[in-house]
Amino acid sequence: MTDTSAIETSEVPEGIDADGVTGWFEAHAPGVEPPLRFSLIAGGRSNLTYRVTDAGGRSWVLRRPPLGHVLATAHDMRREHSIISALAPTDVPVAPVVGLCTDEDVNGAPFYVMGFVDGLVVRDRAAAEHLGVDQRRTASRQLAEVLASIHAVDPDAVGLGELGRREGYIERQLRRWYGQWQSSKTRDLDVVDEVHDALAARVPEQGAATIVHGDYRLDNCLLEPDGTIAAVLDWELCTLGDPLADVGLLLVYWTEPGDAHPALLDAATLAEGFVTRAELMDLYGAASGRDVSHVDYYVAFGYWKLACILEGVFARYRGGAMGSASGFEGFAHQVELLAEAAGAALGRLD
Repeated sequence: MTDTSAIETSEVPEGIDADGVTGWFEAHAPGVEPPLRFSLIAGGRSNLTYRVTDAGGRSWVLRRPPLGHVLATAHDMRREHSIISALAPTDVPVAPVVGLCTDEDVNGAPFYVMGFVDGLVVRDRAAAEHLGVDQRRTASRQLAEVLASIHAVDPDAVGLGELGRREGYIERQLRRWYGQWQSSKTRDLDVVDEVHDALAARVPEQGAATIVHGDYRLDNCLLEPDGTIAAVLDWELCTLGDPLADVGLLLVYWTEPGDAHPALLDAATLAEGFVTRAELMDLYGAASGRDVSHVDYYVAFGYWKLACILEGVFARYRGGAMGSASGFEGFAHQVELLAEAAGAALGRLD
């Protein structure tokens, strides 16, 4: 993976035991040439992601849980590894998997390693400038088509039939993230509770369950220079359930000029060439064959879920679980804005 925000340092970053990881690479990465250099890839707000480079210039990507205490069901490296491995032979672009380490004596926590995929992470307007207008249109179309490809995978056929319960996805998600909110919140925020109750009272009927990425957005994809997707990243929230939840969250992140409640203040999608939300929905609907006319509920759910997630990340940041990374100070206010946006989206359903 390529990310220009990687923190390059001659020192070994927190979360890496250089001797232990080097020994694992020597046993599992054919042709590796120690010594290894490690850099923390900035921008990850949950699991920690590192670039690993050997003396011969070859690179890999290592993923491990955050430092310190984490929720019992979160940050499962085995789960991420199994998902990416299962999707490798499908039409879904993913990074090649090298291996999984579950021996915590090696690096203090389980981790897995992927091959390094060269590509562009389009996280903000500045990164979007590396693409031309036509390439941004291509990226927009690709985002919709690849999401439809994810939802088209038969979970049973690729060995992911037991990834999660298929029925009642939204109800389960509401319980999960409300539970995280209650266990991680740093203060009371009535609007989060009110939106939860409103969402729970009007859950749509779920159709056939599919693989759900859980955090699908532009900057969780690596782009080729022509705007096509080289690999979809960050599968830690993946499960089985309602595919429209992915669509709703994608629209939450797909910021447009004049948005009253933007999830991203410097969103790449503000640049010329990226399609509108309405066009993005049409592209997904055409590629998937699904009815997206009632997506506003899932947009409201996406805002609310993101508020709960960011509160948990903010709580871990305050507790020192994210190492020496910075940039979390504004999360508390962002949680409030996202919860208000969820309420506004629910209002559009009335």
